[in-house]
Amino acid sequence: MINKALKALKNGEIVLIFDNDNRERETDMIVAGEFMTPEHMTQMRNDAGGLFCVPVSAENMEKLGVPFMTDIMEEASSKYPVLTELSPNDIPYDEKSAFSITINHRKTFTGITDNDRAMTIKELALLCKEGKQGEFGKHFRAPGHVTMLKAADKHVLERKGHTEMSIALTEMCGLTQVAVCCEMMDDETGGSLTTDKAKAYAEEHGLVFMSGDDVIAAYEDFVSKKE
Repeated sequence: MINKALKALKNGEIVLIFDNDNRERETDMIVAGEFMTPEHMTQMRNDAGGLFCVPVSAENMEKLGVPFMTDIMEEASSKYPVLTELSPNDIPYDEKSAFSITINHRKTFTGITDNDRAMTIKELALLCKEGKQGEFGKHFRAPGHVTMLKAADKHVLERKGHTEMSIALTEMCGLTQVAVCCEMMDDETGGSLTTDKAKAYAEEHGLVFMSGDDVIAAYEDFVSKKE
């Protein structure tokens, strides 16, 4: 299944990854950032419906010069003490938040349309792919409508979130380590889409569906072979 997922990502297709029952209990739609299209955005907005986020590898984020949002809050907390009180130190499924800043590409209008968000995401991935991270501020503005997530240094070896799974997948298939993920929501229950329903959706639309545990195992094997 991992080979099918990597092939699908390299072909610019959406894949579905379920993390595990003991963490977020969510299935995310994932696509490689460099292949992002307005059509992807429309499908994910309509059929997933969660928050659109852009996982970026720690290496790329360092080159972009972008910190975690919690770092920004800590720096500003002396002037705005409430930011200390707002610290996300009680996340029930994780030790820390991967959230970073929000951005729009400077060529977008409002930044929220499918066309605008797809452009922002794809152009960010291409900027990293071309090694032009130093031009980040020239081409993007913040705040915006695309939420960046900073992956852990060693991806799923360090943190087992969809952020790291997305980046691990892009690394394994040799793509730019910028991805897109969006949680699948359930219109009937108001909660996350169950695994069974997500799997049924994948089968109906011919998409790869796999467990995050399998992604983690595959990445561990990938790293061991590199060593």
